Amino acid sequence: MIVFMLLPLLGLAYVGWHIWLLLPLKGVGGSLIILLLLSAFAMLFASIFRTTDRLPMPLATAVYEVGTSSIIVLLYLVLLLIVLDLLRLLHIIPAAWMHGNWWTCGGIVLCLAMLLVGGNIHYRHKHREEMTIRSSKLSKPVKLVLLSDLHLGYHNRRGELARWVNLINDEHPDAVLIAGDIIDGSIRPLRDERMHEEFRRLQAPVFACLGNHEYYSGEPEAQRFYCDAGIHLLRDTSTRQGEISIIGRDDRTNRRRRPLRDIMMSADTACFSILLDHQPYHLEQAEREGIDFQFSGHTHHGQVWPISWMTDAMYECAFGPHRRGATGYYISSGMGIWGGKYRIGTRSEYLVLTIEPASRSL
Repeated sequence: MIVFMLLPLLGLAYVGWHIWLLLPLKGVGGSLIILLLLSAFAMLFASIFRTTDRLPMPLATAVYEVGTSSIIVLLYLVLLLIVLDLLRLLHIIPAAWMHGNWWTCGGIVLCLAMLLVGGNIHYRHKHREEMTIRSSKLSKPVKLVLLSDLHLGYHNRRGELARWVNLINDEHPDAVLIAGDIIDGSIRPLRDERMHEEFRRLQAPVFACLGNHEYYSGEPEAQRFYCDAGIHLLRDTSTRQGEISIIGRDDRTNRRRRPLRDIMMSADTACFSILLDHQPYHLEQAEREGIDFQFSGHTHHGQVWPISWMTDAMYECAFGPHRRGATGYYISSGMGIWGGKYRIGTRSEYLVLTIEPASRSL
Protein backbone atom coordinates (compact mmCIF):
# COMPACT_ATOMS: atom_id res chain seq x y z
CA MET A 1 0.00 0.00 0.00
CA ILE A 2 2.87 2.39 0.83
CA VAL A 3 4.46 1.70 -2.57
CA PHE A 4 1.07 2.19 -4.26
CA MET A 5 0.79 5.66 -2.72
CA LEU A 6 4.47 6.56 -3.11
CA LEU A 7 4.77 5.93 -6.85
CA PRO A 8 2.06 8.45 -7.89
CA LEU A 9 3.57 11.05 -5.55
CA LEU A 10 7.03 10.52 -7.05
CA GLY A 11 5.47 10.76 -10.51
CA LEU A 12 3.70 13.94 -9.52
CA ALA A 13 6.97 15.48 -8.27
CA TYR A 14 8.74 14.46 -11.50
CA VAL A 15 5.99 15.93 -13.70
CA GLY A 16 5.62 19.09 -11.60
CA TRP A 17 9.34 19.85 -11.82
CA HIS A 18 9.38 19.37 -15.59
CA ILE A 19 6.29 21.49 -16.11
CA TRP A 20 7.90 24.28 -14.10
CA LEU A 21 10.99 24.06 -16.31
CA LEU A 22 9.03 23.78 -19.55
CA LEU A 23 6.58 26.63 -18.99
CA PRO A 24 7.79 30.02 -20.21
CA LEU A 25 5.43 31.41 -17.58
CA LYS A 26 6.95 31.79 -14.13
CA GLY A 27 5.77 33.50 -10.98
CA VAL A 28 1.99 33.66 -10.52
CA GLY A 29 1.11 32.18 -13.93
CA GLY A 30 3.31 29.11 -13.58
CA SER A 31 2.32 28.60 -9.96
CA LEU A 32 -1.37 28.72 -10.89
CA ILE A 33 -0.94 25.99 -13.52
CA ILE A 34 0.93 23.78 -11.04
CA LEU A 35 -1.79 24.43 -8.44
CA LEU A 36 -4.53 23.42 -10.90
CA LEU A 37 -2.74 20.16 -11.65
CA LEU A 38 -2.31 19.42 -7.94
CA SER A 39 -5.99 20.20 -7.31
CA ALA A 40 -7.05 17.77 -10.04
CA PHE A 41 -4.90 15.04 -8.48
CA ALA A 42 -6.31 15.83 -5.02
CA MET A 43 -9.78 15.08 -6.40
CA LEU A 44 -8.63 11.49 -6.90
CA PHE A 45 -8.40 11.04 -3.13
CA ALA A 46 -11.81 12.67 -2.68
CA SER A 47 -13.20 9.94 -4.95
CA ILE A 48 -11.30 7.09 -3.29
CA PHE A 49 -12.43 8.12 0.20
CA ARG A 50 -16.00 8.84 -1.02
CA THR A 51 -16.22 12.43 0.15
CA THR A 52 -18.05 12.91 -3.17
CA ASP A 53 -21.14 11.37 -1.51
CA ARG A 54 -21.64 14.64 0.39
CA LEU A 55 -21.63 16.78 -2.77
CA PRO A 56 -24.49 17.60 -5.16
CA MET A 57 -24.64 14.98 -7.91
CA PRO A 58 -23.32 17.17 -10.79
CA LEU A 59 -20.38 18.35 -8.66
CA ALA A 60 -19.70 14.84 -7.35
CA THR A 61 -19.61 13.52 -10.92
CA ALA A 62 -17.19 16.26 -12.00
CA VAL A 63 -14.89 15.64 -9.02
CA TYR A 64 -14.90 11.89 -9.69
CA GLU A 65 -14.20 12.18 -13.41
CA VAL A 66 -11.49 14.85 -13.07
CA GLY A 67 -9.84 13.12 -10.11
CA THR A 68 -9.76 9.62 -11.58
CA SER A 69 -8.72 10.92 -15.00
CA SER A 70 -5.76 12.69 -13.39
CA ILE A 71 -4.02 9.38 -12.63
CA ILE A 72 -4.20 8.44 -16.34
CA VAL A 73 -2.92 11.88 -17.34
CA LEU A 74 -0.10 11.55 -14.79
CA LEU A 75 0.88 8.12 -16.15
CA TYR A 76 1.23 9.33 -19.73
CA LEU A 77 2.90 12.58 -18.74
CA VAL A 78 5.55 10.58 -16.90
CA LEU A 79 6.05 8.31 -19.94
CA LEU A 80 6.24 11.25 -22.37
CA LEU A 81 8.70 13.16 -20.21
CA ILE A 82 10.90 10.10 -19.69
CA VAL A 83 11.10 9.69 -23.47
CA LEU A 84 11.99 13.38 -23.89
CA ASP A 85 14.62 13.17 -21.15
CA LEU A 86 16.22 10.15 -22.81
CA LEU A 87 16.22 11.86 -26.20
CA ARG A 88 17.87 14.91 -24.60
CA LEU A 89 20.52 12.80 -22.84
CA LEU A 90 21.28 11.05 -26.14
CA HIS A 91 21.59 14.46 -27.83
CA ILE A 92 18.79 13.58 -30.26
CA ILE A 93 16.86 16.70 -29.25
CA PRO A 94 18.45 19.96 -28.00
CA ALA A 95 18.36 20.78 -24.30
CA ALA A 96 16.58 24.06 -25.15
CA TRP A 97 13.44 22.07 -25.98
CA MET A 98 13.09 21.21 -22.27
CA HIS A 99 13.33 24.75 -20.86
CA GLY A 100 10.78 27.54 -21.27
CA ASN A 101 9.53 26.23 -24.61
CA TRP A 102 5.94 26.80 -25.76
CA TRP A 103 6.39 24.42 -28.71
CA THR A 104 7.33 21.51 -26.44
CA CYS A 105 4.42 22.34 -24.11
CA GLY A 106 2.04 22.46 -27.06
CA GLY A 107 3.35 19.17 -28.44
CA ILE A 108 2.86 17.42 -25.09
CA VAL A 109 -0.68 18.80 -24.71
CA LEU A 110 -1.55 17.73 -28.26
CA CYS A 111 -0.20 14.20 -27.75
CA LEU A 112 -2.13 13.83 -24.50
CA ALA A 113 -5.33 15.21 -26.00
CA MET A 114 -5.18 12.81 -28.96
CA LEU A 115 -4.43 9.86 -26.68
CA LEU A 116 -7.25 10.61 -24.23
CA VAL A 117 -9.87 11.46 -26.85
CA GLY A 118 -9.02 8.28 -28.74
CA GLY A 119 -9.06 6.27 -25.51
CA ASN A 120 -12.47 7.65 -24.57
CA ILE A 121 -13.93 6.86 -28.00
CA HIS A 122 -12.49 3.35 -27.78
CA TYR A 123 -13.99 2.91 -24.30
CA ARG A 124 -17.46 3.84 -25.52
CA HIS A 125 -17.30 1.11 -28.15
CA LYS A 126 -18.29 -2.18 -26.52
CA HIS A 127 -16.63 -5.13 -28.18
CA ARG A 128 -18.85 -8.16 -28.77
CA GLU A 129 -16.76 -11.27 -28.18
CA GLU A 130 -18.34 -14.46 -29.47
CA MET A 131 -17.47 -17.95 -28.30
CA THR A 132 -18.95 -21.36 -29.08
CA ILE A 133 -18.25 -24.55 -27.16
CA ARG A 134 -19.73 -28.05 -27.31
CA SER A 135 -20.81 -30.32 -24.50
CA SER A 136 -22.38 -33.76 -24.35
CA LYS A 137 -24.24 -32.60 -21.22
CA LEU A 138 -26.70 -30.53 -23.29
CA SER A 139 -29.60 -31.72 -25.44
CA LYS A 140 -30.20 -28.32 -27.08
CA PRO A 141 -28.19 -25.12 -27.64
CA VAL A 142 -27.99 -22.52 -24.88
CA LYS A 143 -27.07 -18.88 -25.50
CA LEU A 144 -25.67 -16.79 -22.66
CA VAL A 145 -24.41 -13.23 -22.31
CA LEU A 146 -21.60 -12.94 -19.78
CA LEU A 147 -20.16 -9.67 -18.53
CA SER A 148 -18.22 -8.30 -15.60
CA ASP A 149 -17.06 -5.06 -14.03
CA LEU A 150 -19.90 -2.72 -14.95
CA HIS A 151 -18.69 -0.27 -12.27
CA LEU A 152 -21.93 1.69 -12.22
CA GLY A 153 -21.57 4.96 -10.33
CA TYR A 154 -20.71 8.60 -10.82
CA HIS A 155 -19.12 7.98 -14.23
CA ASN A 156 -21.16 5.10 -15.66
CA ARG A 157 -24.65 6.54 -15.26
CA ARG A 158 -28.14 5.25 -15.98
CA GLY A 159 -28.10 6.40 -19.63
CA GLU A 160 -25.03 4.29 -20.30
CA LEU A 161 -26.49 1.29 -18.47
CA ALA A 162 -29.63 1.60 -20.60
CA ARG A 163 -27.49 1.30 -23.74
CA TRP A 164 -25.82 -1.82 -22.35
CA VAL A 165 -29.18 -3.37 -21.49
CA ASN A 166 -30.29 -2.79 -25.09
CA LEU A 167 -27.16 -4.53 -26.38
CA ILE A 168 -27.86 -7.54 -24.16
CA ASN A 169 -31.55 -7.73 -25.09
CA ASP A 170 -30.62 -7.65 -28.78
CA GLU A 171 -28.80 -10.97 -28.25
CA HIS A 172 -31.99 -12.70 -26.98
CA PRO A 173 -30.00 -14.82 -24.48
CA ASP A 174 -31.38 -17.62 -22.34
CA ALA A 175 -29.66 -16.06 -19.32
CA VAL A 176 -27.32 -13.22 -18.35
CA LEU A 177 -24.34 -13.93 -16.07
CA ILE A 178 -22.39 -11.15 -14.32
CA ALA A 179 -19.07 -11.85 -12.60
CA GLY A 180 -19.14 -9.10 -9.98
CA ASP A 181 -18.30 -5.40 -9.60
CA ILE A 182 -21.69 -4.20 -10.80
CA ILE A 183 -21.22 -1.29 -8.38
CA ASP A 184 -18.20 1.02 -8.59
CA GLY A 185 -17.53 2.53 -5.17
CA SER A 186 -20.71 4.18 -3.93
CA ILE A 187 -24.31 3.00 -3.99
CA ARG A 188 -25.58 6.59 -3.97
CA PRO A 189 -25.62 7.24 -7.77
CA LEU A 190 -27.37 3.89 -8.37
CA ARG A 191 -30.05 4.74 -5.82
CA ASP A 192 -30.49 8.35 -6.94
CA GLU A 193 -30.89 7.34 -10.58
CA ARG A 194 -32.94 4.22 -9.80
CA MET A 195 -30.62 2.09 -11.91
CA HIS A 196 -32.28 -1.08 -10.65
CA GLU A 197 -35.14 -0.28 -13.05
CA GLU A 198 -32.81 -0.74 -16.02
CA PHE A 199 -31.87 -4.25 -14.89
CA ARG A 200 -35.58 -5.04 -14.70
CA ARG A 201 -35.75 -4.38 -18.47
CA LEU A 202 -33.50 -7.36 -19.19
CA GLN A 203 -35.53 -10.02 -20.97
CA ALA A 204 -33.69 -12.99 -19.46
CA PRO A 205 -32.93 -14.13 -15.91
CA VAL A 206 -29.81 -12.53 -14.43
CA PHE A 207 -27.35 -14.34 -12.16
CA ALA A 208 -24.35 -12.72 -10.50
CA CYS A 209 -21.68 -13.09 -7.85
CA LEU A 210 -20.17 -10.36 -5.70
CA GLY A 211 -16.96 -8.51 -6.57
CA ASN A 212 -14.54 -6.63 -4.36
CA HIS A 213 -16.22 -3.30 -5.18
CA GLU A 214 -19.51 -4.54 -3.74
CA TYR A 215 -17.61 -4.75 -0.45
CA TYR A 216 -16.10 -1.28 -0.94
CA SER A 217 -19.56 0.20 -1.53
CA GLY A 218 -21.02 -1.65 1.46
CA GLU A 219 -21.97 -5.30 1.05
CA PRO A 220 -25.42 -5.10 2.76
CA GLU A 221 -26.45 -2.17 0.52
CA ALA A 222 -25.08 -3.99 -2.51
CA GLN A 223 -27.21 -7.03 -1.69
CA ARG A 224 -30.30 -4.83 -1.42
CA PHE A 225 -29.56 -3.33 -4.82
CA TYR A 226 -29.19 -6.79 -6.35
CA CYS A 227 -32.56 -7.71 -4.90
CA ASP A 228 -34.25 -4.53 -6.17
CA ALA A 229 -32.72 -5.12 -9.61
CA GLY A 230 -34.08 -8.66 -9.80
CA ILE A 231 -30.59 -10.14 -9.92
CA HIS A 232 -30.21 -13.65 -8.53
CA LEU A 233 -27.20 -13.36 -6.22
CA LEU A 234 -25.12 -16.52 -5.96
CA ARG A 235 -22.94 -16.25 -2.90
CA ASP A 236 -21.11 -19.54 -2.38
CA THR A 237 -24.19 -21.24 -3.77
CA SER A 238 -25.36 -22.84 -6.99
CA THR A 239 -28.57 -22.95 -8.97
CA ARG A 240 -29.87 -24.76 -12.03
CA GLN A 241 -31.07 -22.97 -15.14
CA GLY A 242 -32.33 -25.54 -17.60
CA GLU A 243 -29.39 -27.84 -18.34
CA ILE A 244 -26.88 -25.37 -16.91
CA SER A 245 -25.59 -25.42 -13.34
CA ILE A 246 -24.45 -21.92 -12.31
CA ILE A 247 -22.10 -21.65 -9.33
CA GLY A 248 -21.36 -18.25 -7.82
CA ARG A 249 -18.49 -17.71 -5.39
CA ASP A 250 -18.36 -14.92 -2.86
CA ASP A 251 -15.48 -12.56 -3.57
CA ARG A 252 -12.13 -13.42 -2.04
CA THR A 253 -12.36 -10.10 -0.13
CA ASN A 254 -14.44 -12.21 2.25
CA ARG A 255 -11.73 -14.32 3.87
CA ARG A 256 -14.42 -16.64 5.21
CA ARG A 257 -15.88 -17.62 1.87
CA ARG A 258 -16.50 -21.33 1.45
CA PRO A 259 -13.99 -23.55 -0.34
CA LEU A 260 -15.07 -24.42 -3.87
CA ARG A 261 -15.04 -28.14 -3.10
CA ASP A 262 -17.70 -27.57 -0.39
CA ILE A 263 -19.88 -25.52 -2.73
CA MET A 264 -19.70 -28.23 -5.41
CA MET A 265 -21.09 -30.83 -3.01
CA SER A 266 -24.56 -29.26 -3.49
CA ALA A 267 -24.18 -28.45 -7.20
CA ASP A 268 -25.77 -30.54 -9.94
CA THR A 269 -22.67 -32.02 -11.57
CA ALA A 270 -24.73 -33.83 -14.22
CA CYS A 271 -25.38 -30.41 -15.82
CA PHE A 272 -22.93 -28.24 -17.72
CA SER A 273 -21.32 -26.21 -14.93
CA ILE A 274 -20.37 -22.54 -15.11
CA LEU A 275 -18.45 -20.92 -12.25
CA LEU A 276 -18.68 -17.18 -11.61
CA ASP A 277 -15.69 -16.04 -9.55
CA HIS A 278 -14.84 -12.35 -9.76
CA GLN A 279 -11.08 -12.51 -9.21
CA PRO A 280 -9.18 -15.01 -11.39
CA TYR A 281 -6.85 -16.42 -8.76
CA HIS A 282 -6.14 -20.15 -8.29
CA LEU A 283 -7.63 -21.29 -11.57
CA GLU A 284 -6.51 -24.81 -10.75
CA GLN A 285 -9.40 -25.11 -8.26
CA ALA A 286 -12.05 -25.11 -10.99
CA GLU A 287 -10.09 -27.72 -12.92
CA ARG A 288 -9.73 -29.89 -9.83
CA GLU A 289 -13.48 -29.75 -9.11
CA GLY A 290 -14.42 -30.67 -12.68
CA ILE A 291 -15.99 -27.30 -13.57
CA ASP A 292 -16.77 -27.09 -17.28
CA PHE A 293 -16.33 -23.32 -17.65
CA GLN A 294 -15.20 -20.46 -15.41
CA PHE A 295 -15.94 -16.80 -16.09
CA SER A 296 -14.08 -14.07 -14.19
CA GLY A 297 -13.24 -10.38 -14.49
CA HIS A 298 -11.52 -7.98 -12.09
CA THR A 299 -8.28 -7.44 -14.03
CA HIS A 300 -9.72 -4.94 -16.59
CA HIS A 301 -6.62 -6.11 -18.49
CA GLY A 302 -4.97 -3.13 -16.84
CA GLN A 303 -7.43 -0.64 -18.42
CA VAL A 304 -4.60 1.18 -20.20
CA TRP A 305 -1.20 0.24 -21.61
CA PRO A 306 1.38 -0.40 -20.15
CA ILE A 307 -0.55 -1.40 -17.00
CA SER A 308 -1.82 -4.33 -19.08
CA TRP A 309 1.73 -5.70 -19.00
CA MET A 310 1.55 -5.71 -15.20
CA THR A 311 -1.71 -7.67 -15.10
CA ASP A 312 -0.29 -10.16 -17.61
CA ALA A 313 2.57 -10.74 -15.18
CA MET A 314 0.33 -10.94 -12.10
CA TYR A 315 -2.20 -13.54 -13.24
CA GLU A 316 -2.03 -16.97 -14.85
CA CYS A 317 -4.47 -15.50 -17.36
CA ALA A 318 -5.32 -11.80 -17.19
CA PHE A 319 -7.48 -11.60 -20.29
CA GLY A 320 -9.23 -13.77 -22.85
CA PRO A 321 -9.83 -17.52 -23.25
CA HIS A 322 -7.78 -20.05 -21.35
CA ARG A 323 -7.81 -23.79 -20.75
CA ARG A 324 -6.70 -26.14 -18.01
CA GLY A 325 -7.35 -29.78 -18.78
CA ALA A 326 -11.07 -30.21 -19.48
CA THR A 327 -11.96 -26.82 -17.96
CA GLY A 328 -12.43 -23.76 -20.16
CA TYR A 329 -12.02 -20.20 -18.89
CA TYR A 330 -12.68 -16.69 -20.05
CA ILE A 331 -11.20 -13.71 -18.16
CA SER A 332 -13.03 -10.56 -19.22
CA SER A 333 -11.51 -7.09 -19.42
CA GLY A 334 -14.93 -5.79 -18.31
CA MET A 335 -17.93 -3.98 -19.73
CA GLY A 336 -17.37 -0.80 -17.74
CA ILE A 337 -14.32 0.60 -16.05
CA TRP A 338 -13.08 2.12 -12.80
CA GLY A 339 -12.20 5.80 -12.93
CA GLY A 340 -11.33 7.74 -16.06
CA LYS A 341 -13.22 6.42 -19.08
CA TYR A 342 -10.27 5.56 -21.30
CA ARG A 343 -9.29 2.30 -22.97
CA ILE A 344 -5.78 2.47 -24.41
CA GLY A 345 -4.43 -0.85 -25.64
CA THR A 346 -7.33 -2.71 -23.98
CA ARG A 347 -11.06 -2.97 -24.63
CA SER A 348 -14.48 -2.94 -22.98
CA GLU A 349 -16.37 -6.09 -23.88
CA TYR A 350 -19.14 -8.57 -23.28
CA LEU A 351 -19.06 -12.27 -24.10
CA VAL A 352 -21.77 -14.04 -26.10
CA LEU A 353 -21.34 -17.71 -25.25
CA THR A 354 -23.21 -20.42 -27.16
CA ILE A 355 -23.05 -23.94 -25.77
CA GLU A 356 -24.09 -26.51 -28.35
CA PRO A 357 -24.88 -30.17 -27.74
CA ALA A 358 -22.27 -32.70 -28.76
CA SER A 359 -22.70 -36.39 -29.36
CA ARG A 360 -22.18 -38.32 -26.15
CA SER A 361 -20.09 -40.81 -28.06
CA LEU A 362 -17.44 -38.17 -28.84
